[in-house]
Amino acid sequence: MATTPHPSTLWESQELDLEAYMDRIGHDGPREPTLETLRTLQAAHLDAIPFEGLDSVLGRDVHIDLVSVQDKLIRRRRGGYCHEHNTLFATVLDRLGFRVTGRAARILMGADEHRIGPVSHSILSVEVDGVDHHVDVGVGNTGPRGPIPLVEGDQTATGPWVYRMERTDLGHWLLRLRRPDDWFNVLQFTEEPYYRADYAVHNFFSSKNPSSPFVRRIVVEHNGGHVRRSLADLKLSAFHPSGERHTQDLTPEEIPHVLRSVFDLHLPEEHEQALVARAHTLDTQ
Repeated sequence: MATTPHPSTLWESQELDLEAYMDRIGHDGPREPTLETLRTLQAAHLDAIPFEGLDSVLGRDVHIDLVSVQDKLIRRRRGGYCHEHNTLFATVLDRLGFRVTGRAARILMGADEHRIGPVSHSILSVEVDGVDHHVDVGVGNTGPRGPIPLVEGDQTATGPWVYRMERTDLGHWLLRLRRPDDWFNVLQFTEEPYYRADYAVHNFFSSKNPSSPFVRRIVVEHNGGHVRRSLADLKLSAFHPSGERHTQDLTPEEIPHVLRSVFDLHLPEEHEQALVARAHTLDTQ
């Protein structure tokens, strides 16, 4: 006998302001739950909403309930990190009729896949036409801009960047990014489902633990279609598909202008000044 799923196992899609989200990402195209729609929405989301952890470095609370995420990423036109981005995107996809499962990953960022770090990163799995796809709009500027089929050995291009799915010795899925000289390990994960309650625990660690990079550092990134940009403390970098990288050093006072002009992030003036003050402490460490 079928039972009604408990709300804790579901996305909060009935509370979503879908039209406001579509306006935020500039999407006025098809909404049918097809692979092409998924590709288009993922790229549009990444174009419009940057990755950032500025609230955490300023000691401000980060909430990932839908009301808070919609207010921050849609109404106030801010960015967020993985728990915010992927919670919002999962809710949108669920509302459109996609079959979305929450998952979680171990971030590698070039590390050897045999070294097991903590599960701390929110990701999604979206089934389309009977095929499971890895989807992630919250991994900064190294992640794919489109869905990646969970097929071992397959290579998938998302724009000029090419990814490959492999299996590790432990049976984990391993996402790798092709670089001019080698394959770069992005993250690894299993097929265990995760829920909003799990993401809340991960979010608390990411936003409050003194060892979290978001608490210790200024982090803003944009996963663009042709250039990927990163602000890491006082270094602004641009990454190109060829492997070419340009980096410039900033002063703390330049940060508000960079946030506005490069990442389209407009913080309240008091938050900008708090960030400048925080950057001065980072600069002297």
